[in-house]
Amino acid sequence: MRSVLVLGGDGFCGWPTALHLSAQGYRVGIVDNLSRRHIDDEMGSGSLSPITSIHERLDVWHEVSGEKIEFFYLDVAGEYQGLLGTIASFSPDTVVHFAEQRSAPYSMTNAHHKRYTIRNNIEGTHNLLCALVELDRNIHVVHLGTTGVYGYGTAGIEIPEGYLDVLIKTGTDEKGADRYAERSILFPTNPGSVYHLTKSMDQLLFQYYAQNDHLPITDLHQGIVWGTQTEETRRHDGLINRFDYDGDYGTVLNRFLMQAVVGHALTVHGTGGQTRAFINIQDTVRCIRLAIDNPPQPGDRVKIFNQVAETKRVKDLAEMIAAMTGARIAYVDNPRVEDAENDLLMSNAAFRSLGLDPILLREQLFGETMEIVERFKSRYDPKMVAARSLWTRNNRPGIVKE
Repeated sequence: MRSVLVLGGDGFCGWPTALHLSAQGYRVGIVDNLSRRHIDDEMGSGSLSPITSIHERLDVWHEVSGEKIEFFYLDVAGEYQGLLGTIASFSPDTVVHFAEQRSAPYSMTNAHHKRYTIRNNIEGTHNLLCALVELDRNIHVVHLGTTGVYGYGTAGIEIPEGYLDVLIKTGTDEKGADRYAERSILFPTNPGSVYHLTKSMDQLLFQYYAQNDHLPITDLHQGIVWGTQTEETRRHDGLINRFDYDGDYGTVLNRFLMQAVVGHALTVHGTGGQTRAFINIQDTVRCIRLAIDNPPQPGDRVKIFNQVAETKRVKDLAEMIAAMTGARIAYVDNPRVEDAENDLLMSNAAFRSLGLDPILLREQLFGETMEIVERFKSRYDPKMVAARSLWTRNNRPGIVKE
């Protein structure tokens, strides 16, 4: 039986991934310090869907599936020896790395959050890589990155999967003609927040350790995730996944859906011309399994997938939801520093070649996602939905001005 250790396995993507892998016959362990729950306490917020404790979750999974998932309470960034010992004793074939602070707005709120995001994300990733080198085992790393490493400007091309083939002028020949050398480089990174900066720095760590120590590494550049439930989390209310709608952790789609159900205007930042990549949570867990099952060989360069299904403009999403719910749209100040509008074309050929047929927004957006919102709307806290984390002192929060 193949074994997988999921770092950050109590989080929004980590929890359904752990269940999916367990259901598919993998031996699964979860490493987590429950930091996302602590951030809820810090912010005075919480998931719209009521999530149970990690131990209750695991007990329910054992009851409904007959499978046992081991849990290790551990800070990946702060407890190197504990991480080293856990990997040594669990002896995974693959480590799936979700254990990073995942919110761009949270990473921009203040100096404390910026410093925490850098320390947690970079030290956690580096601790993992150092531990694998020290243990000297052929363990595949699958890391959940972000399409945000490419930036949110208009590239003018379809963004390839991680690497860009370039010609570098090296001089001229004896006849004066230009000479060029062919190179394949990481696609130039252009992070738009401290969170995105850490994912960009992760890329360089992976590139170094794959080259120097021959670690097999897969980096998944994932778009914005929508949806809440997967086949596994639907099996019992005790397994339900998070639904974040607050201004820091709630995605734009979650915010729009929550606002539509409670009669609030859909708050579109700036012109709404920002184009983003999207993927459903069910496809996230499928992609993770496909990446696990198709590892690079030791000594190969980092394998990079664009984990996306489609791209959409924010105002088009708002108009689609408004048309289906009757909600009004309010164009508000943009708390971020970003282009007012951009085009975004992105290849996802690698996962499609492995058989992924992604779920699209028009197919299932108003299925289980709206069911979650309607079912738990009594838990809605109107104070939490506005985007108030500012990129600079010159920005303004994204709130409706009455």
